[in-house]
Amino acid sequence: METLAEQIRMLDPIWVYAAIASIAYIENIFPPFPSDVVVAASGALIIFGRINFVIALLTASIGSTLGFLTMYQIGKWLDIKVIEQGKIKFLPLDKVHVVEGWFARYGYGVVIANRFLSGTRAVVAFFAGMSHLKYIPTLILSFLSSVVWDVLLLYFGYSLGEHWQDITIYLDLYGKVITAIIVLVLVVVILYQMYRKRKNSKSTKKQ
Repeated sequence: METLAEQIRMLDPIWVYAAIASIAYIENIFPPFPSDVVVAASGALIIFGRINFVIALLTASIGSTLGFLTMYQIGKWLDIKVIEQGKIKFLPLDKVHVVEGWFARYGYGVVIANRFLSGTRAVVAFFAGMSHLKYIPTLILSFLSSVVWDVLLLYFGYSLGEHWQDITIYLDLYGKVITAIIVLVLVVVILYQMYRKRKNSKSTKKQ
């Protein structure tokens, strides 16, 4: 990651912008990809006046949003009917219905949070499309999520300056914390659902 980011930092400004947009796009299609490290490394270039903050922010956010929308369209194209036909073996139907239910209840909230969910961004976009969330709200919310996240990355890269490589340590820690939180939330939800089923079962037997 650091080697790639270092190579990008040596490019002319126009190619730095192009690299930021391209890598931000690709990361949504083929995760994991070091787009966060590249954006943070670009933040360090702002100090020396090599690139512009606003342009770097827009290229990163637009690239990320286009990548999100690509996965959204793939999910929308596949649709639940294709999966129900058993053509995609690695997606268990029961799990798909569970995730689809989550998106039906919290879909747009998940889209807003997608850039902050390390390692699951492509999955969020895919299920957003498969759940048929409205295109315009999804576009706007995914873009805003990207803007906020990229502002933070550029700021940290700018603040760290020549020590921008340290961002990899913070991103790694952040990823582990987020993963732990997601797992914890899933465990709590599963236990709660088991408790409700058990309680309903007892109520039915009493009747």
